[in-house]
Amino acid sequence: MDGFEHASANGLAYPCGEPPAPGTVKQVADGVLWIGMPLPFALKRINLWLIADTFEGRSGWAVVDTGVALEESRAYWRSIFDAVLGQGQTITRVFVTHMHPDHIGLAGWICRKFDAPLWMSRLEYITCRMLVADTGREAPQDGVNFYRACGWDEDALDTYRIRFGGFGKAVSRLPDAYHRVSDDDLITIGDSQWRAVHGSGHCPDHMCLWNDERKLLISGDQVLPRISSNVSVFPTEPDGDPMADWIASCHNLRARLPDDLLVLPAHNEPFTGLHHRLTSLIDNHETALTRLADHLAEAPRRVVDCFSPLFKRPIGGEVLGMATGEALAHLNCLIGRGLAARHQDQAGIWWFSAPDAQCRPGRAD
Repeated sequence: MDGFEHASANGLAYPCGEPPAPGTVKQVADGVLWIGMPLPFALKRINLWLIADTFEGRSGWAVVDTGVALEESRAYWRSIFDAVLGQGQTITRVFVTHMHPDHIGLAGWICRKFDAPLWMSRLEYITCRMLVADTGREAPQDGVNFYRACGWDEDALDTYRIRFGGFGKAVSRLPDAYHRVSDDDLITIGDSQWRAVHGSGHCPDHMCLWNDERKLLISGDQVLPRISSNVSVFPTEPDGDPMADWIASCHNLRARLPDDLLVLPAHNEPFTGLHHRLTSLIDNHETALTRLADHLAEAPRRVVDCFSPLFKRPIGGEVLGMATGEALAHLNCLIGRGLAARHQDQAGIWWFSAPDAQCRPGRAD
């Protein structure tokens, strides 16, 4: 559920080396273990974490993120449980950074297996429950209209109809109760304290975990070293401005967090150089917004005409939905800044232009 690879971020160091093989763990700090879980997507791997913990009289390990609900993933987890759980130990809690299936997919399965509580932010829990409820539903007309307005052709719309409701297939049944984690909560895990640091843009209310004593940050998808997390507008909120939320979150994290942390991200390797990476993420999106504004100044564009100034690779097939959502996020951000305008033609297609231009359908590049 993540974005597109940009140039490797200079100024970062990767002190933990290669990721562990599937079904194994690697220690990255005292009482913190790194798990590498395969993914069935273009993005091939997710990092999951175990933190030594004692909670409500039970000792063992707290899980942070879980992987997609696949039998292969369950098999790897069983190997890990056999390897790390000593006599009398258990999984004490399951923390989930956010509601995307590669993070929450097996949370319910692990919670039930060990009678462990689920800890996550309220909005991520509720949003996940909502999306899972779409499983088996027919694609809504609002969604079809949304992607038609973005410029999708009938073949792409048919693919959307066929695939709609697939979110829940990658998520095991969620617990019916959870423990809410709010921004700035101080959580004792094992023998040290972790502070919840929330962000937005990639998802509604993403949770990072910061341990200042050990100089660690479990960053989920909020800060990744080599790719930029996907920031998208979806049919449920077509006028949303998640790009403004994302950029504001990056500024907030840079101001709030110290630079001397070992960052444990959901994808790629653990790294140092947090402030440098946050600055790069901000600058990359600001540059992309400038390129897109210049693109609109040439002629009015549909959403699907705006891929070239934003992405380095050709867009189609599996990544069309993510690219459309992210292009619209950039366009809505320009509108929010007063740097673009939108007009809908008689066919229901959105055209975007510079704010002082007459917004009439232009050429489709």
